Amino acid sequence: MSEEMNLSEVLQVRRDKLKKLREMGRDPYKIEKYDQTHFSQDIKNDFETMEGNEVSIAGRIMAKRTMGKAAFIDIQDKQGRIQSYVRKDAISEEEYEVFLTYDIGDIVGIKGTVFKTKHGEISVKATAVKLLSKSLKPLPEKWHGLKDKELRYRQRYVDLIVNPEVKNTFIGRTKAIKALRKYLDDRDFLEVETPILDSVASGANARPFITHHNTLDIDMYMRIATELHLKRLVVGGIDRVYEIGRLFRNEGMSPKHNPEFTTIEWYMAYADYEVMMQMCEEVVSEMAMAAAGTTKLTYQGKEIDLTPPWRRIRMVDLVTEETGVNFEEVATDEEARCIAKEKGIEVNKETTKGDIINLFFEEFCEEKLIQPTFVTHHPVEISPFAKRDPENPHYTHRFEAFANSWEIANAFSELNDPLDQRERFEDQLRKKELGDDETAMADEDFLNALEVGLPPTGGIGIGIDRLVMLLTDSPTIRDVIFFPTMKPIDK
Repeated sequence: MSEEMNLSEVLQVRRDKLKKLREMGRDPYKIEKYDQTHFSQDIKNDFETMEGNEVSIAGRIMAKRTMGKAAFIDIQDKQGRIQSYVRKDAISEEEYEVFLTYDIGDIVGIKGTVFKTKHGEISVKATAVKLLSKSLKPLPEKWHGLKDKELRYRQRYVDLIVNPEVKNTFIGRTKAIKALRKYLDDRDFLEVETPILDSVASGANARPFITHHNTLDIDMYMRIATELHLKRLVVGGIDRVYEIGRLFRNEGMSPKHNPEFTTIEWYMAYADYEVMMQMCEEVVSEMAMAAAGTTKLTYQGKEIDLTPPWRRIRMVDLVTEETGVNFEEVATDEEARCIAKEKGIEVNKETTKGDIINLFFEEFCEEKLIQPTFVTHHPVEISPFAKRDPENPHYTHRFEAFANSWEIANAFSELNDPLDQRERFEDQLRKKELGDDETAMADEDFLNALEVGLPPTGGIGIGIDRLVMLLTDSPTIRDVIFFPTMKPIDK
C-alpha cells in the first residue's frame, strides 16, 4: 500500500474519532478556555516545593506509551515537555477508554499531582484529562519527518512543534530587540511609526514594490527606508527618534536577503556620525549579551568578537591595503576607469572615481571583514544623504559597520544643506534615466522640510534580521524570520 494511501487512512481515522466524540457530546472545538495553573519547566525547576501539589497543565501530546490500565504521555507546552502518568482507576474507566483514542498532536488539559517516577522523572499523576483540540493531521516526525528545509519554512507552525529548539532562535531575537529598545529608551529617544505606503520611494537605493490606491487612483510604493520621514520629525523638533519596522525591497533573494525585512533607524539632533559609531558598537554588544549571553560569538565555526571598541578605517585606505591601488593619487575619473578595467572591474563612461572606489571595496575588501569593522568616509557619489567631509569634499562623514563580511549598519552625519541635497537628488535622477532602477526618487516634500531647517543630526540604520543571524548562529535569514517569503508551491 502506498504512503499516500496510508496517510489518507490516517486522516480518515482521525476524522472518524472526532465524529464519535461529537456524537458523545465531547466536541473539543466547543471548549473556549482551560485553567492552566503551571508550566512544564517551572514544575521541574521547583520540584521540591511542587511535589505532591495539585497542578493544571495544558499542551500538545508528543509521545504516548500505553501499558494496559495505565499510560505515559509527554505534554509539550510553551516551556518544554513534561510527562504525565494516566491510570484508569484514577480518572475512571469511561474517561480512560476515551483517553486511549487520543492521538499524538492532540491538545489536552491535565489536572493532577506532581510526583517523581521510580526512574526519577518528574511527572504529573493525572486525576482528569480533557481533550481541548483534536489534531486532524499527524505530526510529520511520526510519518515522513520534517527534514525538508523548504517545508519547514512554509509550515513554521509545524516546525516549531516538532523542532522546539527553533523557538530559541526567535526568543533570542526578541531579547535582542528588547535590549535595543531599552538602550534607546534609556537615552530619551521616542519610538514612532511612519508610513509604509508612500507616493515616493526614497531614502535608499533599492527597487520598490509598487501597488495602487483605488480611491485616490494613484500608484504607491511600499517603503524602502524610514529615513526621510524620521528626519522630517527631527525638523519638527523631535530631537531623538527611532522606528523599528519592516522595509520592502523588490530585489533578489539569498541566504541574507528577504524582500521584506526588519530594520531600526534612529536619528539624534546635535550629534554626528562618530556619536553614531559609538552608539552602534555599544548597542550591538548589548544585544549580543541579551541574545547570546556573550559578545564573543561563534558563527558557523568562525570566532567573532563584538566587544567594543571596533576597528575603524576609511574605505579608500582599506582599498589601498587590500589591492595596492591608492585612489588618493588618482586624479581623474578616466584614470580610475582604466585602473578598474585592468583589475577586471566592469565600468562604463559614466562611472566615476567614487563609484570605482566602492566597486573595489565590494570586490576586494568586503569578504575579508570578519571581525567588526567601521568602514568610513564613503565617496559622495554613493552617499546621497551624508554630509561631505569638510577636509575632502569627495568623501562623506559616513560609515558602514561590517561583521562576518556582512554590512550590519549604515550611518551618516546627515546632510542638512537643502541645496546640496537637491543637487544629489538630481544626480540620482540622471542615474535613473540611464537605467538604474535602484536609484532613489527625489522627494520634494523632504527638500521642503530641509529648507525649513534640519539641525546637525546623526542617523543610523541597522538590519535586525542579519544581526540576529549573527547573534543566534543562524546560517540563513529564513531561520530568523518566522514566515520568510517563499515561492508558491504551484509556481
